[in-house]
Amino acid sequence: MRAAASGQAAGSAGRGGDQIAAAGSPSPAAAAANACDEVSPAEAPASPAEADLSTGREPAGPAAGGTAQPGGALISQIRPGRALVIATAALIVAMIIGVSVGPAGLSVASSLESIAVRLPWHPAFSVPAIDVDIVWQLRLPRVVLGALVGAMLAGGGAAYQGVFRNPLADPYLLGVAAGAGLGATAVIVTGASPDLLAPAAFAGGIGAVALTYVLGIGAGRDAEPRRFGGGTASILLAGIAVAALLTAAQTYLQQQHSPTLQSVYDWLLGGLSTASWSDVTMILPYVAIAAVALLAHRRLLDVLRVGETEAGSLGVNVARLRLIVVIAATLGCAAAVSVSGLIGFVGIIVPHAVRLTAGASYRIVLPVSMIGGAAFLVLADVAARTVQSPAEVPLGVITAVIGAPFFLFVLRSRRARQDLM
Repeated sequence: MRAAASGQAAGSAGRGGDQIAAAGSPSPAAAAANACDEVSPAEAPASPAEADLSTGREPAGPAAGGTAQPGGALISQIRPGRALVIATAALIVAMIIGVSVGPAGLSVASSLESIAVRLPWHPAFSVPAIDVDIVWQLRLPRVVLGALVGAMLAGGGAAYQGVFRNPLADPYLLGVAAGAGLGATAVIVTGASPDLLAPAAFAGGIGAVALTYVLGIGAGRDAEPRRFGGGTASILLAGIAVAALLTAAQTYLQQQHSPTLQSVYDWLLGGLSTASWSDVTMILPYVAIAAVALLAHRRLLDVLRVGETEAGSLGVNVARLRLIVVIAATLGCAAAVSVSGLIGFVGIIVPHAVRLTAGASYRIVLPVSMIGGAAFLVLADVAARTVQSPAEVPLGVITAVIGAPFFLFVLRSRRARQDLM
């Protein structure tokens, strides 16, 4: 009897091991979801897939283990802590380049000395007053504003991708771009004060997302009453509809006021040529609140990767999580767009690059995306103002030129394509 029981136990253990081994897959979300299907909710936290998910490592399996994937050798992952250090160092270098490059021809040393002389308890530097004014009034506010805008666009893109479980989501997914564009266009074509441009764009972006969310939640509850606070698909479809409607209204305004088309297009293509300290102080509170809220919920975004039903069974209030993340990301992105115009691709390029190099855990993806997005946009702005100097290329054009080859690279890399499936 004991021998038979021992044999049955061994067979069960063998079958359980086979099930765990079969749960490994190239996609971390799929592996975690399979693991949750194999165990009860009370036992779910102890599953190997969730243990890997919480630590930011890929679940065990053939694709994550020793079997080589064709095309995957082009991308080598680095440790999460090292990714933060590298991103921070890149941001510091980018900001030094940003304040040093320009038509005035200041050296790096002169630029740093010009920054230092305005700081408390600075060393005794002999710096011409004109150099100090160039750095502090023209270059430094532009670099700081570019860092804030880039951090928010990249962080907002990563947050949208996590909360909607869609790797192609970007900060403009729910209509921020269309609403902000309509608000800015309305100010330009009516000849209102330029001081109203940023507030109108901000209000338009916030209003568009609010309308999208209300329509999407209502449709989701009617169609799928058992879902957690309405279906994600309904919100995304509502975003497409609202964006199309607002874009049509914007186009109508442009056609009715053709003399202002150039001004409208200049804003829509994005840029930081008019950056000032007042712009920095205006968006800083919104960016700070949004960044803190998103970083505080990054662990819950990791849990959401296993699916809404599984996350709900683990105690996550999916509707509340989605609402908080959407509000925070929209608040920060609308503030960023209001002072920079519509700059595309940042919210897709940077989060995907972080996933490919540092892993898929949002504990790392969100902070590294914010820091990396800041560095990326500062360097893109340097390119925008130097490629055709003394003229400037629209910043949105620079990010688009970088974004297209990036997606070609994604198509060539098997491991990158797995993140899109």
